[in-house]
Amino acid sequence: MNLAIDAGGTHLRAELWQEGVLIAQRETKSNKTGLCAWIEKLLLEYKKVATVGISYAGQVEDGIIHSSPNIKVDCHNIKMVVEQKFGVKLYIQNDLNCAVLAEAKEFGVQNICALYVGTGVGLGVVEGGRVIRGAHNVATELGHIPYKKTALTCGCGRNNCLELFASGSGIAKQIASKNLICAPTLEALKAIGEDSIVTSFEEALLAAAGTTLTLFNPQVLVLGGGVMEANLYLEEFILKNIKQYALPNSLQNVTICKSRLKNATLMGALLLKDFT
Repeated sequence: MNLAIDAGGTHLRAELWQEGVLIAQRETKSNKTGLCAWIEKLLLEYKKVATVGISYAGQVEDGIIHSSPNIKVDCHNIKMVVEQKFGVKLYIQNDLNCAVLAEAKEFGVQNICALYVGTGVGLGVVEGGRVIRGAHNVATELGHIPYKKTALTCGCGRNNCLELFASGSGIAKQIASKNLICAPTLEALKAIGEDSIVTSFEEALLAAAGTTLTLFNPQVLVLGGGVMEANLYLEEFILKNIKQYALPNSLQNVTICKSRLKNATLMGALLLKDFT
């Protein structure tokens, strides 16, 4: 059996697969239990699991969790701990690295970028059929590039990250800073006439998409994540305005579209054993 886990800033989700068949699904809130403790609980329940693949919304390297702006870490050396205790093989990668593996398989291309906007902002890049990871597996951390200084503080500790503007957590922080009474969504902000936060989000999203296209020149730019899914107009908004934010040559023959996958990060976690 293979256990695939999506560890996000809001939820922990798991799927158990056996010979290509989905056997079971589990879900819990990220703030209710630690990832390692939850995995141990699942492995005690499903004793025939041979591999565990984890899509993680944070920075990981060689099976070790270094940091996560939006998830509490209960065990850093998760690969060693789980493998020694349960005799399984564990693979863990950044969630967008997992997502882009699944998206590359879905679109059948060698050069693709996956830009996901949810609790945070994430980017995964496949170039020539291989995931770009960098020297310490922290390449393409788009949400934490310098964008604009603000009075708010990102989960990474800085005050100028793109994620403070173009993410669900960024929207929530801006709402709190203004003492607004509304849900942390673009729709709720529009309903109360708070257009400035919506506009700053849209501009930051265009900057993220334009930077991605200019830097990596993909065949396909896939848009995903909870905020994108909840705001269907954003795909058309990007298509209409992207020319002002990207190098013209990077827009030649590029496909920009929403993800067609229901849960690319989970699908990518299942693929990790074949790419590690």
